[in-house]
Amino acid sequence: MTIEVLAPEVVSKIAAGEVVERPASVVKELIENSLDAGATRIAVDIRGGGVRLIRVADNGSGMSAVDAAVAFRRHATSKIHSVSDLDSISSLGFRGEALPSIAAVARVEVLTRTADEIAGTFLRLENGSPVESGEKACPRGTSVTVSDLFQNVPARLKFLKSPGTESGHISNLVVHYSMAFPEVRFSLSIDGRVTLQAPGSGELRDVLVEVYGVKAAEAMIPVGDADSTIRGFVSPPFISRSSRAYLSFFVNRRFVNSRILSRAAIDAYKGLLMVGKYPIVVLNVTVPHHDIDVNVHPSKMEVKFRDDQGVFTAVQRAVRAALVEETAVPRISRHPRPVEGPAIPGVHKPMSREDAQSAGTMQTGLFRGSAAVGSPDAGAATARSESTSRLPILRVLGQLAATYIIAEGPDGLYLIDQHAAHERVLFEKVRRQRAGMVVEVQGMLDPLTLEVTPRQERIIEASGDMLSSYGFDLEPFGQRVYRLRAVPSVLGEGEIMRAVAEILDCLSEERDAEGREDKIAATIACHSAVRAGQVLNAEEISKLVNDLERSASPQTCPHGRPTMIRFTSSQLEREFGRSL
Repeated sequence: MTIEVLAPEVVSKIAAGEVVERPASVVKELIENSLDAGATRIAVDIRGGGVRLIRVADNGSGMSAVDAAVAFRRHATSKIHSVSDLDSISSLGFRGEALPSIAAVARVEVLTRTADEIAGTFLRLENGSPVESGEKACPRGTSVTVSDLFQNVPARLKFLKSPGTESGHISNLVVHYSMAFPEVRFSLSIDGRVTLQAPGSGELRDVLVEVYGVKAAEAMIPVGDADSTIRGFVSPPFISRSSRAYLSFFVNRRFVNSRILSRAAIDAYKGLLMVGKYPIVVLNVTVPHHDIDVNVHPSKMEVKFRDDQGVFTAVQRAVRAALVEETAVPRISRHPRPVEGPAIPGVHKPMSREDAQSAGTMQTGLFRGSAAVGSPDAGAATARSESTSRLPILRVLGQLAATYIIAEGPDGLYLIDQHAAHERVLFEKVRRQRAGMVVEVQGMLDPLTLEVTPRQERIIEASGDMLSSYGFDLEPFGQRVYRLRAVPSVLGEGEIMRAVAEILDCLSEERDAEGREDKIAATIACHSAVRAGQVLNAEEISKLVNDLERSASPQTCPHGRPTMIRFTSSQLEREFGRSL
């Protein structure tokens, strides 16, 4: 096999593959160029998940006719000039590969003008080469339109997700840059509809209002001050999420994925959050440019610190100090504090601690009736148990501390965690109903209004059928507002909002279908089950134990916690000295 030098067009497509992984990669490169050009307004418009069209327009410094032509040559850049510059990179888009790589796999049009020019420069490229150029009237700044992405590399199209998913990645990206640069007025339009409008006021909390809603934004705790190297906001312990998707980090205002920063922030919450719960974090870490390497990956989404441990310690201490200071002095809450915080930012009906403590019993006042998804009427039969009983027949003795059920079996004493046990029962019930397409739902007399984030809106649009199949009936009710008209019949009133939020988090995660189904069912079960501290009557206790006896896996809850502890007769005899 002989060694040959690749043709330039092949080299171009290989380089493009390194930089342009998906439509969001294009948006990222164009936004960074706009920011480096000093833009204070950046408008992003996408169609068809970004494959059909991406347009990024700004009011930055613009390019001259000469610079516009040179910008599409490989390795051309205004950000670095010598090898020594690589040791101290302060700009965002520095690699000199973005524009030619984009042009190599799409049709590109550029319209740009500097403040000193009367007319703007227009340039159109196909397959990486200019096919049209001239002058056109335009405001100062630059507009780049990318259409038919990967049109000449059809193999790449096969690896893209649905338009909804790709739009979600772009939305997530724009949201993060609006948080990194709160002084810039970002807007995002998806298929002709504006989904994000950042105010550009310069105040990060104002952006958080747009992204996470008023209530969550007001509750966020500031980290650092104007002179701090670590600045931003973190959520108080009573606001939590079920995934790491709400951890946002920036290094010198560059949006990055960093395990070190994630671990540091999560470590600061030790003892404050339940296992499996995560905070909302928006932090910018400022470090000397020569102490980081931002060129470790073509996408520039990863950075390498010169002193990993030092950065970890600084972030962990800064977040912990903010949390300690917030909770050190008692104060009047701005709104009722839920146990784990409002599930969806901007929910119009926040849940108080009293609501959460009483959740688990079915509240009939909220609902107007029951029906079954996929069934002809409300009297659909419940599916049979998945397997025969794996527990012996138990005789209920009573309830301990309004949390545990005491029961006697053929070989000793059983102490049953009522919440974990009910979770197991409901988890299997939800899975059976879903498999048989007879999910029982309850219509709501007073529909709840949800104000969702741009990311959550994309998830709802992309996964509406999945939500409906579990009994959730969501309908649009204005810009980024939905009305919840029906829910699964097992779901208690006080837990609806947190359940919906966790399910949206689950749908945003890339996991296998079965794992996603189990996670959704477990979430519904968790927020429907009786709580610790809830007094049950004899009939309720008896039914719960009987249902647990018929469960396929009665020993653990869906999250793996044990549902019961058994004390054998021999153990009891030994403890009381009867076996001596």
